[in-house]
This record gives sequence, structure tokens and C-alpha cells, in this order.
Amino acid sequence: MKKTNLLKKTLTLALSLAMALSLAACGGDGSGSASGSGGQSGSGAIGVIGGADGPTAILTTSPYKIGICNYVDDASLNQINENIQARLIEIGAERGVSFEIDYENCNRDPALMNQIISNFQADKVDLMVGIATPVAMAMQAATEGSKTPVVFSAVSDPVGVELVDSLEAPGANITGTSDYLDTNSVMDLIFAADPDVQKIGFLYDVGQDSSATPIAHAKEYLDAKGIAYVERTGTNAAEVMQAAQALASDGVDAVFTPTDNTVMESYLAIYEIFIDAGIPHYTGADSFALNGAFLGYGVDYANLGRETADMIAEILLDGKNPAAMGVKTFDNGTATINTETCAALGLDYAAIEAAFSPLCTKVQSITTAESFDDLKG
Repeated sequence: MKKTNLLKKTLTLALSLAMALSLAACGGDGSGSASGSGGQSGSGAIGVIGGADGPTAILTTSPYKIGICNYVDDASLNQINENIQARLIEIGAERGVSFEIDYENCNRDPALMNQIISNFQADKVDLMVGIATPVAMAMQAATEGSKTPVVFSAVSDPVGVELVDSLEAPGANITGTSDYLDTNSVMDLIFAADPDVQKIGFLYDVGQDSSATPIAHAKEYLDAKGIAYVERTGTNAAEVMQAAQALASDGVDAVFTPTDNTVMESYLAIYEIFIDAGIPHYTGADSFALNGAFLGYGVDYANLGRETADMIAEILLDGKNPAAMGVKTFDNGTATINTETCAALGLDYAAIEAAFSPLCTKVQSITTAESFDDLKG
């Protein structure tokens, strides 16, 4: 089995002052704790000193071992991983600790995903991070009954897929961040841009848990308004291409796609189909707009990654219990418009921005690129 786009990155951060304090602590009375909440006492051990603001972590010689598995190589999920690792670098410098990170991408291959998780377990990582719902669910199953904490990111409906008992109290060794999509808000934007919409197309993968609830909500919304809709689905790049071409022939006035990783992975190959057909595509993430969609609406994935890293630190450094740490959800009020696609569709950006602004906390623009790094270059 061949691994594609597989990257291992090891980060080691240590502050000399913290190391000195750690060595001094080792020569004390030995009363500090020597394990994180994962219950592992080797790699990643910390000494704890009480203070007015709570416990302060002091570095020992072994780094915390973290295993991160990404579901697929796409702009949104990659942005999460990059920001998790960047934020952990900052936390390491701030708190005088070190992290050894093994990052893997299973590229939607279930067998490879399970092997990666098994490798993490064999390596006795202190914590696992699952980016996207399928990885989080596999990690949950693999660690059931163990003390290894799991932090997920970009799980749209953690309660619906039974990852957690509730958003407020997950109830097991798992918690994380959700990119829940407010579907009604996206529908509102469609009608704000074009009040005369008569038919809307849905493009998604029926096998993606992240798409099930948003599509159901979209149908409820449109049924209540008496608006017709047509569904086209695909489970791989070729099927997504065919589904997009079918929608272009269906006479739809707009297309909606939630935070669907299968469609996202293929998006650079299909966005021009909708432009050529004069159909604005409304999607559930800014990375779709980055790759050519008319609009992406939802969470800031860079911030999602940073908040995920903060939760990792709370578990490993502060000894918090994942079972009692509420899942973090975020304001879904940012609309990202691709100005190049907007112009190609014959729409006036200023008019669209004015129509969307009362319905969003922020309206921002973007141009087409393969990755967010490409925009910086």
C-alpha cells in the first residue's frame, strides 16, 4: 500500500530557562506529578507547580508525543493542521515545553487510516488528533476504554455521529472543535443575491457525515419556501465531475455544497463548469472560494486549528479531562466571495457585498489559488 502526500514533521521546542527550572525541580522532593491526563508516564511527562493562577507546567527531558492524522489533502483541512502545529510551537515557547509531532495524511484510505492510528498506539503517543469526522471516529473506536486522549477538529456534527454524548460534556476520552455549518444562513444569502431563485442544486457526497445534516436542513428550508431542488452526488473525483456537469444542465439557479471533503478535494477541476453555466456556487468553507467557488461561508479554519491546539495544551499541560471539556463551536458569520468568479458570473461585487453584509458578521474577498500559501506568494 502506497502512502501519498505523507508528511512526518517533528517539532522540538525548549527554552533554556525552563530546562534549568526542570532540572532544579528534579532535584527537589519529587512531589510533582509525572503524567498528563492521558495516563502515560514516559514521553511528555511534566512536573506541576501550584500557583495563584493554577498549575504551571515545567519541562522534563522527554517531549510530549502527539499523533495527528488528516483525512485528505485539501485546503481547509491542511490549514487546520498547519495552524495546530504553528500554535503548538507558540505554546512550547510560552510554557517551556516540547512537542514531538507525527503528522500523517491517510488520503481517505480507511486501511491506511487504521494503520496510522495503530502506529500512533505502538509509539505510545500522549494524545491523538483526528482532522475530519472519519478520522475522529476511527480514533474513538481504537482508543475506547483506554486513557489516551483524542482531540478532533472539523467534525461538523459530533453529537449526530455519536462521537460525544453532548457538546457540553463529551463523556469519554474525546473532545475537540466543530465546524458546524448554519445552513439556513447560507440559504438566506442565496435569496439575498437573487430573490427570484426557482430551483437550487445540491452537490455532495452521500458518504460524508459532514454533509448529511446540512443537506437535510437545506431541504427543510426550501420545502418551507416551496422552492424546487435537485440532488447530484459523487463519491470520487470522476463522479463529482459528472455530478457538476449534470447540475449545469439541470437549469438550477444556484448550487449548494456543505463542508464536503470529497467535493473540496476535486474542486479546482470543476469550478469552471459552474462559471461557464452562469451558476453561483454557495459552499460551506472559505477554501472552496479559494479554489474558485463563488462563495464560501462558515468558520475560520485557521482559527479552528489554533483553538484545537489550545485544547491539546489544556489536556496535556493543565491536566484537563476531555470528558468534561465542552466541544468548541464557532460563529459561522463570515462570507468569503471570490471576486474573480463573481466578475465571471457577471455579478457586481459591491452590490453583492451590500446584500450580504446585513446577514453576516463579515464579508471578505479572495481570488482563486490552489492553497492559502499561494495567495501569500
